This record gives sequence, structure tokens and C-alpha cells, in this order.
Amino acid sequence: MMGKMLQRYKDSDRMNHWFIALMFVLAGLSGLAFFHPAFFFFVNLFGGGPWTRILHPFMGLLMVIGFVGMFFRLWRDNLITDGDRAWRKEMGRMLKGDKEGLPPVGKYNYGQKMVFWLMTLSLVVLLVTGVMFWRPWFAPYFSIEAMRVAVLLHSASAVVLILTTIMHVYAAIWVKGTIRAMTRGTVSESWAKTNHPLWHQEVTKGR
Repeated sequence: MMGKMLQRYKDSDRMNHWFIALMFVLAGLSGLAFFHPAFFFFVNLFGGGPWTRILHPFMGLLMVIGFVGMFFRLWRDNLITDGDRAWRKEMGRMLKGDKEGLPPVGKYNYGQKMVFWLMTLSLVVLLVTGVMFWRPWFAPYFSIEAMRVAVLLHSASAVVLILTTIMHVYAAIWVKGTIRAMTRGTVSESWAKTNHPLWHQEVTKGR
């Protein structure tokens, strides 16, 4: 028995999340194909090298567009507060499984907020640098030196985004009951009380 369920995300939020995830995988695989020769075989997923080069920037752009929609819905919930700073100092307790010793948090904890802002920063850099060497549309407007720097920053930001996403997925699996939020849109009331007590109080106020 899971008890009463609370809505964590609307259907539109979940659909957007999985669209971003799909575009991330496709853009990531197509980008890795050009990152190192060892990954070039990924071009076979997209119809060969030329098609991979053509499709990669469009898939990346679609991922950014999807994230922009998410950003404007969630940025206020991800602002760092004094409570988050207190949680950060005690976050070692969570790694030990001692959630009761953590300061109460709202909809997102400090770790989740840092993932949100790291993803935001990475995608901004990926968008700006990607446009700079996107042939044949924009590359002619930039010098070869500028494009070389852009390629380096693009690669570094992609690595940061991939590592951040891996951490995001791992945390979602590690905290039992979290995956349900993005597959069904709901979480159990006990999950909310344990992991996000301030959010639980907010959504059950006046009930």
C-alpha cells in the first residue's frame, strides 16, 4: 500500500521532460560520433556521416527549445535559499541514508537545484558555440580562431552536460519512488514527507 498520492508533475511537464531526454540521447550520440574516431560508428544510427552532421545541430536545437520551456516553469523553484545552504552543509547525512537529520526542503533540494543550473549553463554554452561553427549557416561569420575556441568549449560543455545527466539519473534511481514522478506524475505522500517536507506542507495546505 502506497497511501495517498500527490501530483508532482502535470502530463505536459512529463511529456516535455521525455522529449528533452530523447533529444539529449540523439544529440549526444551524434555528437560523440564526431568527438572521437572510436565513436564514429554511431553515424550508422543516423544514415551515415553526412546525415549525422546535418541532423546533429537540429536535434541539439530542439533539446534547447524543450529545455527553455522547462526553465521558465521551474527557475523560481530552483533559486538557492538559506535553507538550501543549510542542507548543503548536512548533505553528507543523505549519502549515509540519514534523511531525518537534514534540514527540510521545498520542491527541490540543493543537489537538484545545482543539477538544474549546471544543465542551464551547459546548454547556453552549447547553443552559442554550436551556432558559431554551424555550417553553412553561421560559420562564415566567424574567424577560424574563434571557431576553434567554440569547438573546445562546445566539447567541454557537452562533457559537463553528460556527467550532470548521469548524476541526475542516478539520483532519481537511488531515491526510491522518484522515478514514478516522471512516469506517472505522482508520488506517495510518505515520499513527499520524507524527501520534500516543505513542498508536502505546501501542496496539502488547507486539506
